[in-house]
Amino acid sequence: MRYRKVLQNILDSKITALYETHKRLNARFVDFAGWRMPVQYTGVVEEHMAVREACGIFDVSHMGEIEVSGPGAFAAVQHVITNDIGRIVNGQCQYTLLCTEDGGVVDDTIVYRIGGGKFLFCTNAINTASVFNWLLEALNGRAGVDVIDRSAEFAQIAIQGPASLEVFKIAFGIDATSIKPFRFIETLVAGSTAILSRTGYTGEDGLEIYIDPASAATVWDALMAAGDGHGIKPVGLGARDTLRLEMGYSLYGFEISKKYGPIEAGLNKFVALGKDGFIGSRALKERASCATGATLAGIMVEGAGVPRSGYEIYSGEEAVGRVTSGTFSPVLKRGIAMAYLKKEFTGPGTSLAVKIRKRMVPCKVVVTPFYRRDRG
Repeated sequence: MRYRKVLQNILDSKITALYETHKRLNARFVDFAGWRMPVQYTGVVEEHMAVREACGIFDVSHMGEIEVSGPGAFAAVQHVITNDIGRIVNGQCQYTLLCTEDGGVVDDTIVYRIGGGKFLFCTNAINTASVFNWLLEALNGRAGVDVIDRSAEFAQIAIQGPASLEVFKIAFGIDATSIKPFRFIETLVAGSTAILSRTGYTGEDGLEIYIDPASAATVWDALMAAGDGHGIKPVGLGARDTLRLEMGYSLYGFEISKKYGPIEAGLNKFVALGKDGFIGSRALKERASCATGATLAGIMVEGAGVPRSGYEIYSGEEAVGRVTSGTFSPVLKRGIAMAYLKKEFTGPGTSLAVKIRKRMVPCKVVVTPFYRRDRG
């Protein structure tokens, strides 16, 4: 029965416009958020280090794109996001969260302020449908607002790493260094209208390319050819996760969820508490004022072993927290993790232990990110 269930999941999975490209590259696939996606090509560590040292190329077409537009769009966006969209102008994008009335997270997202009353939300693949429905409900009855799921109109390719902007310039003759972080432009790439942005998820320089799915394979192949002498490698979901963990970035369903909101996750700077009336504002103010519960912290293992999601963390005989995400850091050569701990145990340098199977392995609380480009 288990075999049948796995097979059915595979048959039911959606595929991106680059699926055949990944097959030619001998990708190993997994079912992720309803999509058949490459988890690795040549190996997680090799792909991870390509991004840190040269250039990696990712298919992130499973991400969602939802447009909010119309004369009432600005006020509508302000109502649903925790951040303040008024802080940015057309051509900029902003990390923000969508929260429930009680302060839990619906999704974390990047909002693109396009102009002409248009805003584009880039959502996590697992949440695209729920975010779309949530927005429809949250904005129901507001005049001059349209909410449209544009996800099928975009493929999304990301290139990340020290050589990524040079590779892109070789491929398409566009100098993307003029695009500042959290900015974007609309231009032609391989004869197709594209959005180029610099938001990233790895801690390295790079670009996101939103393109017509019909042009995705052409863009991918051009980047691979341009990067041939620059160490480019295709990168799967496995290394994407280890890269984001080295940066201490939260992932929906692990560090942030309906239970753990932006305050607990240390994402306060993306919550405009002085902005009245957004969904969840009252609850988030209350959470920020007390903030005595579990708090997200970085953990670095001092012994052998890799902390995994769900592993318990101890101070002496007392269980004081639980790992949300953990991995072996290819750069630091040791286990790292994000964990929710009792607040009194979150001070940097605090000595604790993580229970890995039946062993108590020493670890310490550290300031994130675990990795910085200037120090490795």
